[in-house]
Amino acid sequence: MKWNSNLLDHLQWSDTIINQEAKQKVALQISDKVKGGDIIGAGSGSTVYLALFAIAKRIKDEGLPVQVIPASLEIAMTCENLQIPVTSLLTDKPNWCFDGADEVDPSKSLIKGRGGALFKEKLLIRSSAKTYILVDETKIVQRLGTNFPVPIEIFPGSLTYVESALKEMNVSDITLRPAKGKDGPVITENGNFLLDVKFENIKADYERQIKSITGVVESGLFIDYDVEIMIAR
Repeated sequence: MKWNSNLLDHLQWSDTIINQEAKQKVALQISDKVKGGDIIGAGSGSTVYLALFAIAKRIKDEGLPVQVIPASLEIAMTCENLQIPVTSLLTDKPNWCFDGADEVDPSKSLIKGRGGALFKEKLLIRSSAKTYILVDETKIVQRLGTNFPVPIEIFPGSLTYVESALKEMNVSDITLRPAKGKDGPVITENGNFLLDVKFENIKADYERQIKSITGVVESGLFIDYDVEIMIAR
């Protein structure tokens, strides 16, 4: 028996999609990579959202047996709305995954996590044999940290300890990310807080250093991962 609900039918992206025409093109490029039997990890962000529509069309038109492992509730609900079968990392290993990024440097290192799903996104990338990162030209930088702080997901009770530990690094600013649709801070899907941290200079070992701080769940630094960058032009 189905619920008598139409909330998912009216699900839309939560913000204005910037550079949508170019993102539509790279979304189609990703959908062309889908093969029958694929299990695909889907990160978060507007380009991932648009790509799901292109993938859903191929599933419907060609009858492709495809499953998606979503990185966030928003992407999971979009899959449900588009009738894309979903699965999880508990039972399935993704053949490949695709995601967005906030910044990409010349060595293909990334800052991710503005959408707050960095922990699951990193887990999907680590679990996948191949990863495609979909960005527009505004996300290309010469140095990580140029335009965005580094998101760091932390256990709420560790807030002040993590803050003090981060201040031992070359931090210029630490902000507890506030929510827009509720009072107080953003609460991640894991029930944690998000810090947005600006560094004077992001060093190659910072991903490891940040993760070693007790109370840190994950950081938005993705340094030296094996990814293929697809640029929406």
